[in-house]
Amino acid sequence: MRRKIALFCTTVMLTSIFAGCGEAAPVADVQTDEQVVEEAPVEEVEVEHTETPPMLGYELLWSDEFDGPTLDESNWNVELRDPGWTNNELQAYVDTPENVFIKDGCLCLKAIETVDENGKKSYTSGKVNSQNKRDFLYGKVVIRAKVPEGQGLWPAAWMMPTDEGKYGQWPKCGEIDIMEVLGNDTKTSYATIHYGEPHGQEQGKKELTEGSFSDDFHEYSVEWEPGKMKFFVDYVQILEVRDWFTAVEGEDEKPYPAPFDQTFFVQMNLAVGGDWPGNPDETTDFDNAEYLIDYVRVYQKDHYKTDVKKPVIEMREPLEDGNYVRNGDFSDESEALDDDQDWKFLLAQNGKGEAVIKDGMIEITSEAEGDVDYSVQLVSWNIPMKKDSKYRITFDAKASEPRKIIVCVSAPFVNWIRYFPDTELEISDKWETYTYEFEMTDKTDPRGRLEFNLGHRGSTATVDITNVRVEEIE
Repeated sequence: MRRKIALFCTTVMLTSIFAGCGEAAPVADVQTDEQVVEEAPVEEVEVEHTETPPMLGYELLWSDEFDGPTLDESNWNVELRDPGWTNNELQAYVDTPENVFIKDGCLCLKAIETVDENGKKSYTSGKVNSQNKRDFLYGKVVIRAKVPEGQGLWPAAWMMPTDEGKYGQWPKCGEIDIMEVLGNDTKTSYATIHYGEPHGQEQGKKELTEGSFSDDFHEYSVEWEPGKMKFFVDYVQILEVRDWFTAVEGEDEKPYPAPFDQTFFVQMNLAVGGDWPGNPDETTDFDNAEYLIDYVRVYQKDHYKTDVKKPVIEMREPLEDGNYVRNGDFSDESEALDDDQDWKFLLAQNGKGEAVIKDGMIEITSEAEGDVDYSVQLVSWNIPMKKDSKYRITFDAKASEPRKIIVCVSAPFVNWIRYFPDTELEISDKWETYTYEFEMTDKTDPRGRLEFNLGHRGSTATVDITNVRVEEIE
């Protein structure tokens, strides 16, 4: 809603004026009894003020619409950090009006590149947080933002606990990532939670079929309740999480729903470089490296049921022949390859190709090998991995010409650690059987993942796979 505020300006007509710097002008018409005061005309200045809208089922806890001329320091701290503080990022977070400022009713966090006389590049950027000012326990956080595009840029909106030491340092303390977008792929937004020791995580994502998250503003939100979190992009749910834990290595887990049973605060930042996005390059446009936040709104229900119990995730039973892999012989040609149930075919980081089930096998053709091992990838989900058990992996494979691939058993919900390590093998143009055995030494995980990675190996030769087995042998 727009409001007009009338500003009454009063001009005092002094009886002496100055003609120039250091030189007095002649005095005329001096009035000794009183000065002449003239009231200037009323000037109307338009000030935009956004009323934070109500939300059904919630009460507004706090919000910032970023309507003022400067950052509201009753809500936010500007965080200062040196380069390399985390994730091998390149930027220094600084408090300057060039990096953190209000622009057109939005908070702007801007990344700036500086090149010294020796050609060395350095980066500054902005980060704000509401720690010890707007901390809260449970609620719905809604953030509307527009992210920048560019290799190496990494905007985020996320939450950390007020007392990071309550359950131990990261990741034991917990982290709630409402939005992360990589500047080199602004069609995809990620929502993630981190927790536990060993490091656990669950992640959802939204991939746009048209446009990108850098083209316009989008709304990102999380509903955080005891024992449950739901994440949304533009009102569409992309992730629901109910299962997490925290513990110190070698000790029992803390009572559920720890670590997400303590107060958290909101923060936004624009990182430059780092382990995930990679570093900027000559294509990165720092003139437009601006992360714009239109508003942050935090709502809360009047009551939350805190007596919640951790869900029990059942270990999937093997098939009658002991195989944990469903449709390992690819006899079911109708199986979808785009869900998270059994088999799934994935492309990433410039990988191009397709997978087809036919004639009792799966055929994977590649048009481009991509930039990383998993650029062209076939996976089998929900393979139970039991601590102290031994397993055997077997499969038959051939290629249109000799080439290399990688096989492993990963932990997508335990920070992608490997239960069976990445193992490179060379497959020939004739059918051969491959066998591997390993012992599961990590914490029991009902959601292991068998992976065949065909990317970034110097070949786009077609690969055929069948008779895939993962079985417990001891």
